[in-house]
Amino acid sequence: MFKNSKLKEFGSITILSFLLVFTVVPLGGSSLSTDQYPTLNVSAPYEYYTYSSMTQLFHELLLNNSDIMSLSSLGKTHEGRDIWMVKLSDNVDIDEDEPGVLLIGAHHGDEKPSFEVLIFFIKYITDNYSKENTDNDDDGLLNEDIIDGIDNDNDGLIDEDPSEDRVRNILQNTQIFLIPMLNPDGVEYGWRKNRDPNYGPDGTSSYVTSYGVDLNRNYGYRWNLPYILPDQYHLDYLSDDSSWTFRGEQPFSENETKAMKYFVETHNIGISLSYHDYGEWMIFPWMHTSRHTPHESIFRSIGYNMSRINNYELRIYGQYGTQEYIIPRFSGTPGSSENWLYGEHGIIAYTVELCKYRSPRSSTRVFDACWKHVGVNLYVCERSWTLEEEKKLSQISWSNSWIFDLIESFKLGKLFDNGVQ
Repeated sequence: MFKNSKLKEFGSITILSFLLVFTVVPLGGSSLSTDQYPTLNVSAPYEYYTYSSMTQLFHELLLNNSDIMSLSSLGKTHEGRDIWMVKLSDNVDIDEDEPGVLLIGAHHGDEKPSFEVLIFFIKYITDNYSKENTDNDDDGLLNEDIIDGIDNDNDGLIDEDPSEDRVRNILQNTQIFLIPMLNPDGVEYGWRKNRDPNYGPDGTSSYVTSYGVDLNRNYGYRWNLPYILPDQYHLDYLSDDSSWTFRGEQPFSENETKAMKYFVETHNIGISLSYHDYGEWMIFPWMHTSRHTPHESIFRSIGYNMSRINNYELRIYGQYGTQEYIIPRFSGTPGSSENWLYGEHGIIAYTVELCKYRSPRSSTRVFDACWKHVGVNLYVCERSWTLEEEKKLSQISWSNSWIFDLIESFKLGKLFDNGVQ
């Protein structure tokens, strides 16, 4: 699978470390220096990309980077915009036997950093893939301080001399798929949902009653759970077509989620990050319960290492939990992409909530988020190389898992997926 023999050594070390000890790494957090981006005007309000400017940029980048970048449309939105997918790989036109990493932005149209970090990442990769190794900090050393949230060379600076070789190594051994703007209609309109017209909550009205579906409630895993536990999952909001969290008439009712479904079902993806804002925290399945997953140790290991890079909180007790629960709690977000990606396809999937505040206009804050998550994205690409081996070795070791299995078997399990409403 791997083109670079050094990766075999890396894989062995990673797996051995994983088996020997599972530890919480110290939080550091990388930061962006304006010296690395001298054209950054920190005094002016930040201007986010629009759908049009993003589309133009992708076509421009494609002209000079077609050897490592491809651009395709996964489908059209209700208002006719393309759902662009960028692939980054050294043999970009070939479906190789390499790990796949999926990075998603703008499930919610008003969460602008979610697409900005991915556009920034695409530019970073295309800028650095063919670039010679550079001594960014003029200390006579090359690539000694990669973007990992750590002062690797003990000079008091963090991530100031990233590695160009690292970019090449990743593209030679990974297929990276990016959907920066899954909901371009919502982005252009400036709100959370997409812009599909609703004909009542069940689609039976003869006239338009509202607009838009929350795409991150429209995925099909455990779709019927809110009917069984309506108070815990706020069914009144999920089924109100005027609500910001209206989940749609049925799972995958929207062009955007249909496009995601088809893409995932036809590609080999190991890890996925779905970017949102705001709060500076991360979460992984399950999104609807505090129950642990069969791959809990992997989720926590990857999550804690991402935390080292971005200095974000990793929420490990469910979306609203604060401790371990003897009997798992039922609450959170049904219909999310992460639940479906993991529950249906076994993809190690995270939500990353960017920035302290919604869509900041501070250039420094936006670029800081972009820079940190270059490091996060590079890390998950490298981690994908040994993921399948890790998953084979991983198993539930948490004492409360059998309780939920029992509850699900006798009370809930069959009802979830058999269309009971």
